[in-house]
Amino acid sequence: MFKNLPFFSALLLLFSFPISAQEKIIDTVFIFDNQIGNAKKIQKISTLKEEDLLKNSTNLSEVLRFQSPVYIKENGRGMVSAPSFRGTTAQQTAFVWNGINVNSQFLGQGDINNLNLLGYDHLEIKSGGGSVIYGSSAIGGTIHLNNELSFNRGLKNSVFFEYGSFETYNTFVKSSFSNEKLSVKLTANYSESENNYEVPEKNYLNLNGQYHNKNFNLGFGYKIDEQNTVFWQSQLYGGNQHYPIFSEFSTKTKYLSNNFRSLVSWNFKGEKIQNILRLAYLEEEFGYFQNIDLPKSSGGMGKNYIAKNDLNYSLNEKFNFNIITEYQLSKAEGFLSGIQNISRNAGSVAALLRWNPAEKWYFEAGTKKEFVEKIEAPFLFSFSGKIQFADWYALTFNTSRNFRYPTFNDLYWKPGGNLDLKPEISHQAELGNRFQYKNFKLNITPYYIRIENMIRWLPTSSGIWSPINTEKVESYGLESQLDFEKSFGKNHATLSAGYVFTHSKDLETDRFLMYVPKHKFFANASYRYDFSEIFVQGMYNGMTFTTSDESALAALKPYFVANAGLNLTFFKHYQFGFKVNNIFDQIYETTAFYPLPKRNYSANLLINF
Repeated sequence: MFKNLPFFSALLLLFSFPISAQEKIIDTVFIFDNQIGNAKKIQKISTLKEEDLLKNSTNLSEVLRFQSPVYIKENGRGMVSAPSFRGTTAQQTAFVWNGINVNSQFLGQGDINNLNLLGYDHLEIKSGGGSVIYGSSAIGGTIHLNNELSFNRGLKNSVFFEYGSFETYNTFVKSSFSNEKLSVKLTANYSESENNYEVPEKNYLNLNGQYHNKNFNLGFGYKIDEQNTVFWQSQLYGGNQHYPIFSEFSTKTKYLSNNFRSLVSWNFKGEKIQNILRLAYLEEEFGYFQNIDLPKSSGGMGKNYIAKNDLNYSLNEKFNFNIITEYQLSKAEGFLSGIQNISRNAGSVAALLRWNPAEKWYFEAGTKKEFVEKIEAPFLFSFSGKIQFADWYALTFNTSRNFRYPTFNDLYWKPGGNLDLKPEISHQAELGNRFQYKNFKLNITPYYIRIENMIRWLPTSSGIWSPINTEKVESYGLESQLDFEKSFGKNHATLSAGYVFTHSKDLETDRFLMYVPKHKFFANASYRYDFSEIFVQGMYNGMTFTTSDESALAALKPYFVANAGLNLTFFKHYQFGFKVNNIFDQIYETTAFYPLPKRNYSANLLINF
């Protein structure tokens, strides 16, 4: 049942009062992550706006699977889900919320399906290292969850309702108000699903697969004067996942998670100096129930206090100097894990020099020193550039040293934690080739990554699993993407298609890493005429090994999955949508033994006013 329908109905009524204020011209749009704009000059970054996210509104896994080069390993629809950039692991992927790294202090990663999808203004996916800016785990790539605040736009509201197969409900409410001095934005989202899909060919029924989650965001901005502005962004999330079981006689399990994030920012913008001071508080709480009818069997509570200052000084039109300092105090207490009242102090100083000697030349050099309590932190660097050789061709290059330090579980879990672990270190380079002709854009980027001191949990002689620094991993490959967009009269057409080749091996065993397909292809196309829009999506994954011995019998077979949808707009403010997922009824898995749904459907209504 849709338990929270009365709550969201009340919100709808609240936001439905007549509006007399006339929309004004946009004065300022503020994005909390100011560094992402610089990265776009030298790296291919995929930006997905709200309308893109709504095309895969089930969860974040679906968005990344069909609209990005990232491989997603998902233990059934809506369950535990982990990303893989360029052959790296989920722990080597940094999730960045409004410029702040929000990976778990316990696990060192983000569970994609416990990171709410709706409520962000846009999502950005950046392949390649970024530890100089975004810290630990930014080795394979970063996923940016961004909110923005606009000034001088008056009152705007939107409401989204969706119902889909397997008793899936999804609803989203957004309201914002701004004038010349003040900006406020509120969003709320609730999703739930019985998730009881069946794949008869695999003799699989997704038993105990139900889930529900809710999310609330509040943003506030105030212009003190022409040079000083303060911002506040907060998020509250609660999720409940029941893990699938293979028999009705098996014990049912579940996982609960609650996250709170709050970020205050003071921005100063002068003629030559710009400074952003951020203060953030992050809280994560989780509990695992080995039997849903009994008290939780394990869990934890983590708190992270962050102070970050970003000072930018423009020497002249050609040189720009950037100093970023950060301090973090992380505290954690586990439940039945041996982790009790632990804390860690960490700090860093980064310096970046940006040089723009001519209109078609751009270079950036960065260094960073980390100071992590009880851990020998590495010295990091990055060097990047862009050369525009012609109107139709530009060359970009990036090289960097990145890292990931051990998590609280790696260090303190009992039994097995290892206090002698070293940080993982990666060296990487990429060469981007950007082509542009009329309405077409093509990006081709070969890359190379080498990772040392990779942390792996392995069994010891006493039978206890413990993390140690073992693997050296080498990954190289190619990312490419073709984009097309054209408007003519009442017509608007878009196309985005990407191909990814990944060769990732453990150098000690000379074998391919698990859950890293060599080949991935994805494409999205849409055509809009007047009040109607159709869109199609396709995604192909090649054979994927699921064991360390490269067993072809245990590997996931190649698969191609396609979706299609139709959106119709009525009276300017109402949009009705219908979508068919997995049109060709493909049987496929992204994790062994957990097939994803066959053909299924959803219908939605979006109201903007």
